[in-house]
Amino acid sequence: MSTEENVTAEAKPGPASTPPAPEPAAAPEPVAAAAEPVAAAAEPPAPALAAPTGYVPAPLEKASKTRRKKKDVEIAIRLTKITKRFGVKTAVDQVSLKVKAGSVYGLIGPNGAGKTTTFSMLAGFLRPTDGAIEVLGYEPTQIDELRSRLGVLPQDALLPPWDKVGEFLMHMAQLQDVPADRVEAEAREVLEEVDGREWWNLRCGQLSHGMAKRVQLAQALLGDPEIVLLDEPTAGLDPRVAYEVRQLIKRRKGRCTLVVSSHNLQELEEICDAACILDRGRVVASGSISELTAASEEVRIKLGAGPAPIAVVRELPMVKRVEFDEERRELVVYFDRGHVDAETVIGHVLWALLQNQARISGVTKGKGLEQRVMELT
Repeated sequence: MSTEENVTAEAKPGPASTPPAPEPAAAPEPVAAAAEPVAAAAEPPAPALAAPTGYVPAPLEKASKTRRKKKDVEIAIRLTKITKRFGVKTAVDQVSLKVKAGSVYGLIGPNGAGKTTTFSMLAGFLRPTDGAIEVLGYEPTQIDELRSRLGVLPQDALLPPWDKVGEFLMHMAQLQDVPADRVEAEAREVLEEVDGREWWNLRCGQLSHGMAKRVQLAQALLGDPEIVLLDEPTAGLDPRVAYEVRQLIKRRKGRCTLVVSSHNLQELEEICDAACILDRGRVVASGSISELTAASEEVRIKLGAGPAPIAVVRELPMVKRVEFDEERRELVVYFDRGHVDAETVIGHVLWALLQNQARISGVTKGKGLEQRVMELT
C-alpha cells in the first residue's frame, strides 16, 4: 500500500458505534464528507534518503495527475522564417519547414549547415533570434504544455555514471509525468524496446557506447511522446546495433512523429518519409524523399559489358530523354511523373533492353540521396 493510501486510511472515521467527542467542535463530519481523502492535511512523508550512488528520486506529487491526451494535428512541427544568430554569425537563416504528424523527417547537411542549431531550437534548448516555431501548436519553451508529449535524444547526451539504468529511467519517467503506478513498468518497457532488459541493475558508467546510446534512446521514448527528436541516433554504433535502431524507428513510424538528424544519408533515405537539406544555415531543398532523389522523375540502369541499345529506349512513348554514361555504363531515363510512374517505365525499358541482348546489372529509381546532397551543398 502506498504512502498516500496509508494516510487516507488513517484519516477515515471509526465505526458508527464510536461515541462522539464531548466537545461539539470535535463532532465527526457526515460519513459522505469523511470518506473524502484528507491526505493534504496529514504531515508530508519524510524525504527520500539518498542512495549509496547519490541518486535522490524526484518527488511524486505531480505524477498522479491526469496525463494530457494526444492532440489530433496534421502538422506536428512548423518553422516559419526561423533565424538564429550568435553575435555576428548567422547559424540558421530564414528556415521554414513543416513536418506532418506520424512521419519520419530528416535534417540533412554538412557540418556547419545549421542542423544541430535547428534541432536545439526545436527541443527548446535555444530560442530563435527571429521567426516562429510551433510544436503541437505550442512554442518549444512551453515546457509544462509539452511535458510527456516531446521526447529528445541530444547528440552528446551523457548518463549519470553512478546511477543504475533502472533508477535513471524511473527518474526520467517521473519528470515526464508518467503516473506513479506506471513509472517502473514504463521504464522497463522502453528498456526492453531497445533490447536492454538485462541492464536494469547495471550502473550507467558500466555501459559500452552502444549500450549507453540505446539507454538514451529509451529515455527519449518514455511516456509514449507524440514527437521524438533524435540527433545522430546511430553515431558511433556498430552496424548491427545501428540496424536495430533503424528498425525501432521504423516501428515507431505512424505511432509518433520523429525528426532525425544524421550524416548517414543512406540511413535517412531508408527510414525517412521527407527531409530538409540545409547548407550554410539555409534550406536548399525540401520535400519527400522521392522528390528529393527524383525517384519519380528518372530511372537509372546499370549495364554490363555488351550492347547498349539506347536508340530503342528513346523510341518508347513514355520516355522524355535518355542519357548514357559510357565510362560508368549507366543509362539514365527521364519521364513525366504526371503521366506515368517509375515502375511502368522500368518495365518497358527493361523489356526493350532485354529484347536487344543488353545485360542489366542494376536498376534504381532516382539519384540517391547522397548524390542529391552532393549536388546541392
